[in-house]
Amino acid sequence: MDEHSKFKALVHYVCWKCADDPTQLGAVKLNKALWLSDLAAYYQLGRPITGSRYVKRQFGPVPAAIMPVLRELHAEGSVTARQVRHFKNWKTEYSVHREPPAGFLGNDEKQIVDQWVEYVCNEHTAKSISEASHDHIWKAADIGETIPHFTVFAQPGEITDDEREWAKLELEEMAQ
Repeated sequence: MDEHSKFKALVHYVCWKCADDPTQLGAVKLNKALWLSDLAAYYQLGRPITGSRYVKRQFGPVPAAIMPVLRELHAEGSVTARQVRHFKNWKTEYSVHREPPAGFLGNDEKQIVDQWVEYVCNEHTAKSISEASHDHIWKAADIGETIPHFTVFAQPGEITDDEREWAKLELEEMAQ
């Protein structure tokens, strides 16, 4: 399965895991469950689950391909998103119309994803998980900048301008 297909299957799976109570999963929580799953897999397994690229956004890391994948899932009739009033704001809720593909996750990957979906959806609000994702990794990036998976090994602390310049050169080299 290629990276795009695996990412799409993972998005479908995370939505499916929360299908019994669609109020549990909005866009913010979906993005955080995906980010934390990929990051934890990189830390524990030495590789992310999907290889998806994550970028810094106002409310934390977001998969760059999330919107096109959600449109694909909608066009296939697998998952639909709708905007609902949530207190004074709007929130996205997902309805799942069929099960995600079977077998796309290894046992170790499934365990990681299930753990993070549980953590994000049942132990946090969208606001609290967003605030929690504003860690030293997120703070080191500029809005719109890619946050590499290997940053899971970064230690909190002050980052100098020289270190930022080095990191940007490394990212540019990796992109080539």
